Amino acid sequence: MAIPNYTYLKLKMLGPNDVITIESTYEHAYDCDVKCIECTEALVEAETLIVNLDRLGSEAPKSKRHVGTFEPTEAIKLIPVDPTCSNNRALRISATLDSK
Repeated sequence: MAIPNYTYLKLKMLGPNDVITIESTYEHAYDCDVKCIECTEALVEAETLIVNLDRLGSEAPKSKRHVGTFEPTEAIKLIPVDPTCSNNRALRISATLDSK
């Protein structure tokens, strides 16, 4: 049973004893409008990001790799870390690298 009057920036409603009147200023109304517009723009941007993330997630190729695994994409060769030691520790490097 509230009656807003946007021209005079007043809201009137029945109270327990009489009519309750709530007033505002034009500056406060302008600040509220700016905040509402910013909030609406943020919501629209968030919805757009959600749609884009869903679309990108569905387009992503299904990977068979597990986290923490490494599979070389090219041929590799093993270089011993210490040629004098017999613990067989070696580095893996690309076979296509030049000798430098």
